[in-house]
Amino acid sequence: MSDMDETGRTNGANGDGQDDVFGEAPFLDEELDHDRLEEELREATAVLDPVPAELRRLAIEAYALHDLDARIAELTFDSLVDAIPVRGAVDVPRMLTFHSGELTVDVEVTGEGLLGQLLPPRPAAIEVLHGPRATAVLTADDMGRFSCDAPPTGPFALRLRTGGEVVVTEWLRA
Repeated sequence: MSDMDETGRTNGANGDGQDDVFGEAPFLDEELDHDRLEEELREATAVLDPVPAELRRLAIEAYALHDLDARIAELTFDSLVDAIPVRGAVDVPRMLTFHSGELTVDVEVTGEGLLGQLLPPRPAAIEVLHGPRATAVLTADDMGRFSCDAPPTGPFALRLRTGGEVVVTEWLRA
């Protein structure tokens, strides 16, 4: 049994002057402002445990790169891994081959840029990706050949648009 003092506080079951810990809640669930609570929790998290800037940037870039209709061209040959080194050869180009269905993309990466060809030959728009945006937009001619004067740096991929089809190569580090 609880008593009330002159301030209107309950004295609890034993009359010790302490508020009843398990008494009525100061608000009902329907009075709770969920949006305000969520915003306060976001602010507290941003202060106490912020997302690292690099991780946030990578997450945004990864989302920006999603292309639900794109097919992935799988790397099937990389001269850094699959080729037998030639003794005495210095500064040899890196040869890459990607496959997606019947499409093959051969690429040669050098310090001066990249050269490539689509097989079977076909015209295409090709983007060299270094994140969510293309750093170079190339055009493959009727023979499927394309080139870029700037060598890729860091992680890169190619996005090819041939007709109504979009193909994206696996990401590689230059």
